[in-house]
Amino acid sequence: QVQLVESGGGLVQAGGSLKLSCAASGTIFGINTMNWYRQAPGKQRELVATITTGGSTNYADSVKGRFTISRDAAKNTVYLQMNSLKPADTAVYYCRLFASWNTLYYWGQGTQVTVSS
Repeated sequence: QVQLVESGGGLVQAGGSLKLSCAASGTIFGINTMNWYRQAPGKQRELVATITTGGSTNYADSVKGRFTISRDAAKNTVYLQMNSLKPADTAVYYCRLFASWNTLYYWGQGTQVTVSS
């Protein structure tokens, strides 16, 4: 079983920064593709950023140039550095892991990010 725990959310003013963490624990094999998603009230969950097993990264157009995804493989932790935050970034942020050994997806419980104008 795999557990993902997000942290680092909070309330910040527009233009500010936050760094989210997602720590994976349990039975984990190798380095796996991980994503950050977000879901704002009344909206569908959307993909924000991806980091692949090889370390390649991809971002939603809405966050390019402002957000950076990274990982510490030794700690099984993925980060999302969020700069120049906007009120439109307000959402619950979730991390997801694709387990290559059993082709299952695992989700964290989410962390709230609120950006005030």
